[in-house]
Amino acid sequence: MPKTQLNVRVDEATAEAARQRALQRGMSVNRYIEELVKQDAGEVGHTFVEAAADFMKQYESVFAEEFGTEGERAR
Repeated sequence: MPKTQLNVRVDEATAEAARQRALQRGMSVNRYIEELVKQDAGEVGHTFVEAAADFMKQYESVFAEEFGTEGERAR
């Protein structure tokens, strides 16, 4: 996917925090900001939820055996 340049203005403390966080994660500030926006937009969260749903479906019988079903807990 082609990249588009986006210029933003932030105060120096915010800029330094972004630099430090990016450095801690071993990535560029550009990549760090891109990841934050993707997370905020829900792309990463959506993927996590799909993976969690697949996990729960795969292990549904194990959870039911260990904790019972919803109907059994209501009693």
